[in-house]
Amino acid sequence: METTSIQAGATVRPKEVSAPALRTVFRILAAWGLSNKEQMKLLGNPPKSSFYRWKQGEGVVLSQDTLERLSYIFGIYSALQVLLPRPEAADAWIKKPNAAPLFGGRSALERMLSGQVADIYVVRQYLDAQRGGWA
Repeated sequence: METTSIQAGATVRPKEVSAPALRTVFRILAAWGLSNKEQMKLLGNPPKSSFYRWKQGEGVVLSQDTLERLSYIFGIYSALQVLLPRPEAADAWIKKPNAAPLFGGRSALERMLSGQVADIYVVRQYLDAQRGGWA
């Protein structure tokens, strides 16, 4: 059975985790109010046909890059729920301008939409630091 290592010490089986991970990420992205275009960019710009197949929950096996992106998005969502306990505030934060040097007055979403997985990771690191470390 194929396995993929996402983070140090963590091993996942893409075939087993892809469908539930996609269901979860699409709920998060909907809560954040993202358009399909924004969702596609965050997910690594898959072909439109793949993206819509993912949304339908058809049997897919995600790549390591996509699983890594989802992992960071889950971490961002989780950190926001802790830092901003009101769900509407946590969900809105992603689109609000941010004065922190990392964002330069732009929103976290703008940073994450660069298309680079590293920018999603940086937002995750920032929120983990605000929260006091890795959970």
